Amino acid sequence: MAVRRDLNQVTQRAQAQALGSTPAALIAAAPDLKALQADFTLEASPERDGLQWVKATPKNKDGQLQSVQVGFQGDALAALEILDSFGQRSVLKFSKVEVNPSLPASVFDFKAPAGADVVKQ
Repeated sequence: MAVRRDLNQVTQRAQAQALGSTPAALIAAAPDLKALQADFTLEASPERDGLQWVKATPKNKDGQLQSVQVGFQGDALAALEILDSFGQRSVLKFSKVEVNPSLPASVFDFKAPAGADVVKQ
């Protein structure tokens, strides 16, 4: 769900529709190579900054994403370099990554702010 404070509006849509070809979808689908290859073209990139890199390019060219470079240190996710459709580059670095932690379902409960309109898509 996305919250727009200026409109006091929340948009609700299915997770698959919301993630699309985004970096979050890339990470969520990472354990399933076939799912990744359905949405992204994957290719090895040269090692740099002490990391091994994989370039993921969305097969759907209509999105907001040109490509994502995924950096690994061994088997661990270490960095994402995101190039959006406007040519802007964002870099995210990860440390102390905990894979599959045990979290209560309540962590993922979202309650719309009081007075907000909920738009379902």
